[in-house]
Amino acid sequence: MSEGVMGTGEGTRIFPDVEACIDCGGCVVACKRTWDVPRDDQRIDIMTMMEGQSGPQGDNEAKVQNLQGDEAPGETHIPMQCYHCDNAPCVSVCPTDALQKEEDRFVRVHDDLCVGCQYCLSGCPFGAPQFPDGDDGKAAVAGTGGIMDKCTGCHERQLADKGPACAEECATDAILVGSTGDIADELASRDTGSFFNDEALEIIFGEEARHFQ
Repeated sequence: MSEGVMGTGEGTRIFPDVEACIDCGGCVVACKRTWDVPRDDQRIDIMTMMEGQSGPQGDNEAKVQNLQGDEAPGETHIPMQCYHCDNAPCVSVCPTDALQKEEDRFVRVHDDLCVGCQYCLSGCPFGAPQFPDGDDGKAAVAGTGGIMDKCTGCHERQLADKGPACAEECATDAILVGSTGDIADELASRDTGSFFNDEALEIIFGEEARHFQ
C-alpha cells in the first residue's frame, strides 16, 4: 500500500497533507477510473488558492506555517473530498436522513431517501456533495437537484484491506488514511501542521481533534 495509507477499514479517516500536494491530478484520475465516474463529474477535487503567487519562503513551501503566522502561504493546493466527518453538517441538515453516519464511521448516501434538496451542499464546508443530474447546482424546489453523489472513502476497497484509490495513487502521499492519531503523528513527523483551523478540525474529527494540538 501507499506510505500514506496507514490503516484501512472501520474507524479510518481521510485527511490531506496540503504541503505535499503538487496538483498532479492523479487522485482525480484514480477515482474516476476506479468508480467509473463520468468525465464532467468528480468525487475529489483539487482546489488552488493564490494561484501563481509565491509565499515569503518560496513556491509551495511551508504553506501551513505561513498561513498560521498571518503570512501569504503562496500557491496552495488542497485535495477536497468527503472527510467522513465526526460532526458531519451534511448529516445534520438532511431532512430525509438520506445521509447517515454509520457505525464504522463512514458517511453514506442512501439513494432511495435523497430528494435532491441540496441542503447538504449548503451545509458541507468542504464541497463534498455533488449533484451530477442537477441543473446549475441550485435546486429551485425540493426534488430538482438529482441524487447526491460524493466520495465514499472507497469503503468497498477498505473492506478488502486496500487503501482508497486516490491515496494509493498519490505520487507524493498527500492523502493520508488511517486513525486520527496515525494521521496527526504522520503530519508531525513531516513537520507539517493541519491546513484547517480548529473549527474545521472539530467538524472532521470531533473529540479526537485533540491529537492535532
